Amino acid sequence: MASPLEQFTIEPIFELKIGETDISFTNSSLWMAITALVLIVFMVVGTQRRAMVPGRWQSAVEYFYQVVADMVRDNVGTQGRPYFPFIFTLFTFILFGNLIGLIPGAFTFTSHLAVTFALAAFVFVGVTIIGLITHGFKFFSLFFPHGAPIVSAPILVPIEIISYFSRPISLSVRLFANMTVGHVLLKVIGGGVVGLGSFFIIPGLLPFAFLVAITMLEVMIAVIQAYVFAILTCVYLNDALHLH
Repeated sequence: MASPLEQFTIEPIFELKIGETDISFTNSSLWMAITALVLIVFMVVGTQRRAMVPGRWQSAVEYFYQVVADMVRDNVGTQGRPYFPFIFTLFTFILFGNLIGLIPGAFTFTSHLAVTFALAAFVFVGVTIIGLITHGFKFFSLFFPHGAPIVSAPILVPIEIISYFSRPISLSVRLFANMTVGHVLLKVIGGGVVGLGSFFIIPGLLPFAFLVAITMLEVMIAVIQAYVFAILTCVYLNDALHLH
């Protein structure tokens, strides 16, 4: 049986180098493109009719829209409206990537730290720039909680700085770790089902039932992790816009 970690191997489809830099189009890149294409088709088809009484597809699109709109309103307020398109794109891209990765034969690009860290770093840098543009040097007051005694600054400021700069790490590792562990577990249990089913039909039913349950759990985790990534982005954006 193949190693459970083999499914995470990045393989080039079209090899390409610029000098010493490898920019090959890989299986990870392919499934990112597929995810983006599926998402575009989903949105275009779901919104092209714009019926007063929406069908199932339009209802699904409107549901995603409402979920993200509520998320932005509740966590950022009215000042978060200009950033809704980005939050919506981020949430749906991660969600569709997580779910498509559960299809047998697909590649889960969110199970790679390089991908999740790139997303988290983009959020971190973007939010920091927004905070600096909005508040100027007053943005740095974020590192000293409002109302705290000034004598506590030597302790609180380093803690706040470390906490702030650890955001992209925690944001990326959370998504990467959950997707990786879940897929490894599915691979191990799936291999056990195949092995037992090849010799004993009845003993293979129990691991198969467990595999179905784990798969359903993975679907739920895929949705939750996309939601957590998006809502934490909203929280960080709220800090940048409103400070403490």
